[in-house]
Parts: sequence; structure tokens; C-alpha cells
Amino acid sequence: MTFVPGLTLAHRFHDEVVAPLLARRLPGLRYAAALLDGGSELLGLDTPRSTDHDWGPRVQLFVADGADVEPVRAVFDAALPAEFLGWPTRFAGAPDLRLGVVRADGDRHGVTVVELGDWLRDRLGLDPRAGLAADDWLALPTQRLAELTGGAVFHDGLGGELIAVRARLGWYPDDVWRYVLASVWQRVGQAEHLAGRCAEVGDELGSRVVAAGLARDLMRLGLLLRRRWPPYAKWLGSTFAALPGAAPVVDALGAALDGGGWPARQAGLVRALETVADWTNQTGLAAPVDPTVRPFHDRPFLVLDAGRLTTALRAAVTDPELRARPPFGAVDQCLDNVDVLTDPQRVHRVSAAVRAD
Repeated sequence: MTFVPGLTLAHRFHDEVVAPLLARRLPGLRYAAALLDGGSELLGLDTPRSTDHDWGPRVQLFVADGADVEPVRAVFDAALPAEFLGWPTRFAGAPDLRLGVVRADGDRHGVTVVELGDWLRDRLGLDPRAGLAADDWLALPTQRLAELTGGAVFHDGLGGELIAVRARLGWYPDDVWRYVLASVWQRVGQAEHLAGRCAEVGDELGSRVVAAGLARDLMRLGLLLRRRWPPYAKWLGSTFAALPGAAPVVDALGAALDGGGWPARQAGLVRALETVADWTNQTGLAAPVDPTVRPFHDRPFLVLDAGRLTTALRAAVTDPELRARPPFGAVDQCLDNVDVLTDPQRVHRVSAAVRAD
């Protein structure tokens, strides 16, 4: 089987198989078709390696709220061809990763049919068509937003509802954006001096661990500054490196993490910190802050004193309630547990608990 990028495969599957089947069996059905439910292909980062699990022709069909999904499901249960472009359309059980294939001898197929509202609530824990308050935004993991606003829509016969939802989730309102950025800089300010202190006492491993944490925060921060939803760990580096102007930061963080000792590590961190601070100023979201490093009090470590950016960004928030809130940030700035972040109900409970007085 020849590798076809997942979004290309899904688009052709809709146009050449799914849409014609619906036209013959259920003419006049109002539906939207897309691929938004997860997977490397939604970010355009799939490779032949991706085909060793959960791979094949896939399409999500969204019908209007209250519509009967069973007749639609029945069409695909009965009439899908056995394969498309050489890829099986039906799967059984779990993939056999040792063989690098998905068994094609079962009844599970890659066409899902669901009401749009039900799917949004299941995926996000809310229906964004009803509007989003600041607290709603802060309870949405950026990986979920990257998936839903990435991927592709192949057809929107629901009066543009699916396209409108994706547009609504395209980016934070400015005040929420300021608050989230302020919260990341708060994290940076709490850790930026620790790598030097670890190195000073001979703890090279500890120093590199702290530097790696700073690198992760700076990469997520850079994506947020460039209006890109940060993905989860597997694709964070690839997505960050693709940003316009990211090469100097990639080089700086590489120098900070390559094991060359504290002087090289500090030099790399300094270049990265100063560059991302300058990106913050370029957004115009807050009063500019001098993006140059300085000594950490009387100790021989250079830091940005990142709390200055936190202060400037929070001061620019126009919503008094949000401005007064401690800079805890969005839910995925508070935790990174996969089992929580992929469960919308748990995510919303955690987010509410963090906000509680």
C-alpha cells in the first residue's frame, strides 16, 4: 500500500465513496464531513510510521442536532467497499504493531456519524456555539483546540455551522490571551534562576532538567505568541520549529540542552529568553518591557526577570475580574496528565477547582 497523507486519504474517501453513497441512499441529507478527532494527520505531521495503528480511510459525519443517526450509520455498515486506495475500510480489534498492519477482517469502520452538538460536548465538555466566557476558554486544552481547528472540513451542509465553530475556536479573545501569556511568563520567572544554581553545586543533570522545563515553556509561549495552539509533547518541537523566525530560538535551545556545560547552557537560555521576550513586545498586547537579561540579584546567573512581562501583561487586561486573578493560566498550564487532559469532564472539574477561592 502506498502511503497517502491522512487528510488527503480522508478527503478523497469522502468525495469518492462517502458522498456518493449518501447521494444514492439518503438524498437530501444535511450533514457536515470532516476529520477533526485526533491523530498526527490533523497537524499534517503523519508519516508512513503513522500507519501502524488506527490508520485507514476515516471521515466524521456530523448531522443536525436531533437528527436520527441510525439510518445514516446503517448505510455505511452495509455498503462500504472493503478497501479504498488499497487501505482496508473495516478493522477488527487492536492493531498488531509487530506486523505493522491493522487487521482488516472485522466490522469496525472509519465512518463515524454523530450529532454535531453531542460531539462538541463530548470532545470539549461544552458547546462553543452557545458562546465562550473566559473560564470556558481556560478549561480547553490547547491540544484539543489544535485538533479541532486543524484537520479539514470536506463538506458543510449544516448551514456553515461546523466552519463557524472552527472560526470561533480559532484564537483566544485578547484579554484571555494576555492572561495566558502572563501565566507562562510567571512559570518562566519561577524557574529561570534554578538552572544556574544547580550547576553551581555540581548538579549538571538537575541543571539540564530545569533548562529542559524552561525550553518547553518557551516553546509553548512562542507558539501562543504566534497564534498557534501548542500541541502535546510529541509534536511540540516540530510545530515550534515550523514557526516563522523560530530558527534562532531552536538553535539557542539546542545549545542549552546539548550537554556542553553551564556556560554554554546559560548562553543558549539567554538568547532564547531575550528572543521570546522580544516576540512578546511585538504583539502590542502590553506595554513593552526591556527584553535583555540581567544578574539574578547578587548571584552570578543571568535571568530575564520574567515577572516583569507577567506584570505588564496582567496590567493590560481590561476585564477587572480576570486581571485580578492569580496567574495560574489555562488548565494545561496547571497540569500535564494525559488521562485528565483527554477527559473533558475531569478537565472542567480541575479548572473550576483551580479558580475556586
